[in-house]
Amino acid sequence: MRRAIRTGNAPPQIMSKIVVYTLATAFSISPMEVYSMPVSVVKEMLFIHQSVKELEAEEMDKAQRKIKT
Repeated sequence: MRRAIRTGNAPPQIMSKIVVYTLATAFSISPMEVYSMPVSVVKEMLFIHQSVKELEAEEMDKAQRKIKT
């Protein structure tokens, strides 16, 4: 499971469970709600989640650089 999360390389059944877990956790919704969503909405929400996480990581990097200098 860890390898699947790190690499994104896993059978579709495992990847779909990771997607459901990610969206349910990120948006505080029931996994059943994720299963009932159209694929296009799932993709959009994953993109939003990814973008937010990337921005958070960038801000953390900036803060750490400020602390070091």
